Amino acid sequence: MDEKTFNKTRRSPFFAAGLRNGRNVVALGGGTGLPVVLRSLKNRLFAPSLQQISDCDRQRLTAIVTVTDDGGSSGRLRREFDILPPGDIRNCLAALSDDNVLSCDIFQYRFEKGDGLAGHTLGNLFLAALTDIKGDFTEAIRYFSRMMNVKGQILPLTSTKVTLVARFTDGNVIKGETSIVNHKGQIRHVFLIPPYSDPLPSAIDAIENADAIIIGPGSLYTSILPNLLVKDLVEAMKHSKAKKIYVCNHMTEPGETDGYTATDHIKAILDHTEYGLLEYVILNKKNGSSKTYKNYMEQGYCPVRYNLKEIRDMGLASIVADVVSEKEDKIRHNEDKLGRLLMEII
Repeated sequence: MDEKTFNKTRRSPFFAAGLRNGRNVVALGGGTGLPVVLRSLKNRLFAPSLQQISDCDRQRLTAIVTVTDDGGSSGRLRREFDILPPGDIRNCLAALSDDNVLSCDIFQYRFEKGDGLAGHTLGNLFLAALTDIKGDFTEAIRYFSRMMNVKGQILPLTSTKVTLVARFTDGNVIKGETSIVNHKGQIRHVFLIPPYSDPLPSAIDAIENADAIIIGPGSLYTSILPNLLVKDLVEAMKHSKAKKIYVCNHMTEPGETDGYTATDHIKAILDHTEYGLLEYVILNKKNGSSKTYKNYMEQGYCPVRYNLKEIRDMGLASIVADVVSEKEDKIRHNEDKLGRLLMEII
């Protein structure tokens, strides 16, 4: 869209009613962490009552999603249909769709039985079918976004079928995200095969036009870093004038970040990219109940400790706030608290 058309659109009543502010936000990640960020922002960037969203408006909020998942339903579809893994994309579509519980429940429905169906989600199968019909995975996502009136655009990191590989401190080199998670060793470094993959041009455009780029929360080596292994994407982030915000995990993950402090998380990101890439880190200051923490620690999870001086010496501004909540013996980032804080920074 050229500048004249954009300005004309901005003056329209539809634009004024539909967009809650003039900010463009990009969020990178995968797994369960990225949908939390998307839900925390969608009704802060788009009016909840907005009935119809144009493709141009969707660019206000962009999710760039990792495509290295090779397990479960996504892995089966990836192997059998030679498509990108749809699971993380599906979760982002559900997070940004209209607040229609029934639609989301159907989309997220997982078959528990049936020859060939057990383990698959309906949304994954739908995306696989749309990819076959449209001939392109990205076009299938775009088509489904229009169907679900998604508030934002969801982009796979790359259209290349990539595999995540990890080098461990014990000398092992493990190929495949599922195998990496199951190895339960200390990861030294991760990389992609093929090593040089092109990001989608629309992902680069989103980063270049962003006012804020949000990374995390999520599994450090299998959800966060895969997005940062594509050189051209990191170069675009480096030159972008956007605020670069890292939402640090509240708990460590067994077999992936055992004993990691916030400094360790940040160092891993910068070691895989370059120092100076990040500007802000969000840390949680409030703890849950002792009973809940005891249950977590018995399973190998520990709260992520932080040293503000260490983080400051790395060139980042620390923002310590209450951004998690406890529900049903689980501690998760709270969407409302996180969304308010992110918008204050932005």
